[in-house]
Amino acid sequence: MTEDQIFPWVDAGEGVRRRVLAHTPQAMTVEVVFQKGAVGDQHNHRHVQTIYVASGSFEFTVDGVANRYDAGDSLIIPSDALHGCKALENGKLIDSFSPRRDDFL
Repeated sequence: MTEDQIFPWVDAGEGVRRRVLAHTPQAMTVEVVFQKGAVGDQHNHRHVQTIYVASGSFEFTVDGVANRYDAGDSLIIPSDALHGCKALENGKLIDSFSPRRDDFL
């Protein structure tokens, strides 16, 4: 069985797709691919989220403060912080959540 069969790609909105790479009840790693201009809508959740920008450039807004992040950069989204992003070019994020996001399974 291939990884795609175990953790399939999910359409997460216009120009955004994601797939779970690994998970336990305590933690989860997710690959998220954005097309240029795609938006990750503002939202919040109880999970602490770490983000590594694997490729591309993004503008992240966290609790009303916007910053640019480029390939090789990382950030942490605290639990319950209102956040979202916009892809400034095609790119990929590696997101980790603690605890696991059961809504992604």
